[in-house]
Amino acid sequence: MFLSINNKSNITLCGMMGSGKSVIGKIIAKKINYNFVDIDELIEKKTNKSINKIFKENGEKYFRNLEEKLTIDILKNEKNIVSLGGGAIKNKNIRNSIKKNSYNIYLKVSIDILKKRLKNSNKRPLIDKSDIQNILIDLMETREKFYQNADLIIKNEKSIIDTIENIIKKIKQ
Repeated sequence: MFLSINNKSNITLCGMMGSGKSVIGKIIAKKINYNFVDIDELIEKKTNKSINKIFKENGEKYFRNLEEKLTIDILKNEKNIVSLGGGAIKNKNIRNSIKKNSYNIYLKVSIDILKKRLKNSNKRPLIDKSDIQNILIDLMETREKFYQNADLIIKNEKSIIDTIENIIKKIKQ
């Protein structure tokens, strides 16, 4: 299958937590015979700790440094679909690596839908259940300008199957 991804060797999925990056990335990777890498899962595997535990014990700065190193290392390889952490896009070095080595897809989801998807999650260190709406708004405000620079912006608010088909249609030649 020839992919129309501007001669880039990888595909990255960016977007807010709960936007569907991991679920969609796994399925697309299978369909186009790419490897799938979830940066958050990779960090958990390397540290043998959950993201929550890393944030509690080592702090967000430690997590972000690890995220940067692992993301840039993965993007040096080829034929990967990479699910980025929601905040990874704020890191200039990660953005530069994405621009150089990856076709970046932003999975856009409204705050209301994210709120519904995340309300029962206990794996998100930046989410405080009592104020999820305002936290999501604040996070979106700091990240949206970076998400908007993606090579492709796809709404993922209804059917995952439709979203996947839409992405595959756009990346196929």
